[in-house]
Amino acid sequence: MRQAGRYLPEYRALRAKVDFEALTRTPDLAAEVTLQPLRRFDLDAAILFSDIMTPIQGMGVDLAFEPGPVVREPIRTDKQIDALPALVPERDVPFVLETLRIVRANVPRGAPVIGFAGGPFTLMCYLVCGKPSKEFASARTFLYAQPEAAQRLLTHLADAMAAYLLAQAAAGAQALMLFESWAGLLAPNEFTQFALPAVRRTMAALRRAGVPLIYYVNQGSALMSAVADLDVDVIGVDWRSSLADVRRTLGAGKAVQGNLDPAALFSAPQDLKRHADAVIEAAGNAPGHIFNLGHGIWPETDPDAVARLVDYVHERR
Repeated sequence: MRQAGRYLPEYRALRAKVDFEALTRTPDLAAEVTLQPLRRFDLDAAILFSDIMTPIQGMGVDLAFEPGPVVREPIRTDKQIDALPALVPERDVPFVLETLRIVRANVPRGAPVIGFAGGPFTLMCYLVCGKPSKEFASARTFLYAQPEAAQRLLTHLADAMAAYLLAQAAAGAQALMLFESWAGLLAPNEFTQFALPAVRRTMAALRRAGVPLIYYVNQGSALMSAVADLDVDVIGVDWRSSLADVRRTLGAGKAVQGNLDPAALFSAPQDLKRHADAVIEAAGNAPGHIFNLGHGIWPETDPDAVARLVDYVHERR
């Protein structure tokens, strides 16, 4: 959940010299940022440093980070959808694959490396709206006003993310995560009709990689029943639901990831332990729990609090 980033002094020092886009597109630098948290903390896995819109740039979409992704010409017509090329990762985003190879060769303690990509609906939100939004109204109305076009765009993005993640696995990623920032904005019916089929399409293709698959939906508490039969190994859960409740919904076949509130890292040390205990106890004794935050770590977070949390979870487990 954004292991690397603005809460780390070493990241801020690097960013003072290099802009964000160059950081994601320069393998040595992206690998360095990926490895920074592993050097500072006794973490159990590394997560690729990149951006969910990086493969969209590779498909020829004109966008900039200001600081969030801004698409110069939002995609809202059949003609624009048809003009989107297929993603060929080795040609379009070779720097991401080289970053993974560098990380695999240098990761501390032999920790496994997790590759990731944005979920199709989340990518569609940015493509249709053109910029970040709290509601992504243009994208959500697009589903209702032009359902066939929306499904075609989602299918195209599903295939692109499958190609992207398969290439990450070939480059060394040992698990793959599809990160859905905005599908939690959808009601269960719309999620099931539009977002979920695209996710199923991507995940079905990824099974060929032979590595564990993780699916995370931010604000996805109302969607757990819909993803219970999704062919993945792990469901990521934000902090708004108890892991015990989620386990009952998902059944015995799924591991869970999460789900400490990122704000809990601002607690006093003893209180932080109590909050971590609550997550661990809610996850129970069933196999398959990746202790994690329920969403991305905040830039204002004290790295010492992260260190205390990591050490305490290791003590408990």
